[in-house]
Amino acid sequence: MAVIKINKNNFDSVKDSEKTVLLDFYADWCGPCRMVSPLVDEIAEENPQYLVGKINVDDEAELAQTFGVASIPTLIVMKDGKVVNQSAGARPKAQILAMLEG
Repeated sequence: MAVIKINKNNFDSVKDSEKTVLLDFYADWCGPCRMVSPLVDEIAEENPQYLVGKINVDDEAELAQTFGVASIPTLIVMKDGKVVNQSAGARPKAQILAMLEG
């Protein structure tokens, strides 16, 4: 499944998903974000059981603030509308998958 570009208008439908949700908070100018982005894309393509979305913190500051995102990239895993895992900074693909499975 492709990555969904998330904004405040479509966030509720993502949050209420029956699937486990991976949110990637990023900015276009962020070097570590550019390292993580292709990994997030791969995870989305290879794992249709997850709903994967990206949130540009420059465009969606309100959503970033809601989740207390202080540094980017920040990856957040949600289940049943609740945050169950969160990490800041670049992570290898195996660690991102472990966050989703944990």
